[in-house]
Amino acid sequence: MINVLDLFRLDGQVAVVTGGGGGIGRGIALGLAGAGADVAIAGRRAAPLEETAALIRAKGRGALAIPTDVTRPESVQKLIDATLKEFGKITIWVSNAGGLQEQKLGLLSQTSDESWDATTTLNFKAVWQCAKAAQVVLPDGGCIINVSSIGGLRDGAPHNGVYTASKAAVNHLTKTLAQELAPRRIRVNAIAPGPVATEDYHDASGFTEAQFEKLAAKQPLGRLGKDEDFGAAAVYLASRASEWVTGHILVVSGGV
Repeated sequence: MINVLDLFRLDGQVAVVTGGGGGIGRGIALGLAGAGADVAIAGRRAAPLEETAALIRAKGRGALAIPTDVTRPESVQKLIDATLKEFGKITIWVSNAGGLQEQKLGLLSQTSDESWDATTTLNFKAVWQCAKAAQVVLPDGGCIINVSSIGGLRDGAPHNGVYTASKAAVNHLTKTLAQELAPRRIRVNAIAPGPVATEDYHDASGFTEAQFEKLAAKQPLGRLGKDEDFGAAAVYLASRASEWVTGHILVVSGGV
């Protein structure tokens, strides 16, 4: 008989996590490492990546920090090449990089073309480009996990329409890729986080700590999301525990 907890182990696996320098991405990277995977983490800023890498190594796992711009295919390919050189394979790909990236909240009718392009390129086009590149090197039975948002599941999002539209597109992309890659048993799923007090959310909303505390108190479970919530979800989706799950959007939102 198989011990069900053994199904969650990732020993011998190698993961790439984009946007792994902090927040949800760091939580995912540490979760995968805690389950036994070696992890390459990518992001635009080197210092936060090195901090995450140090935390992974403290867990006894291999870590590689690669500054990467996921909106540039050549940068993504360098990330893949560096990971293969260091670890010899990639079995798990997590596209977490995203957010508003200094783009402000606003009505669609007042959104500039430049803001639209910047937001959709990072949150949707880059996810597609990463999947295209990753599937070439993933083995049969590997997996792709995209990080979406509960905003992409709602019927409209005034003042945040570009971001949530791009996340809705990621949900559809995830389901399509799951069907296209199923013959190779490559599973493709997404995590849809609920409210989390990320650095990006701080910058875009302008909320004070008191306002975040008030927001947390309004949640069904009385708090905002924590990094480890998404690490646990990623371990499930990357492991044998979910080997019969593909094309699924796993909502991790505290009930909202």
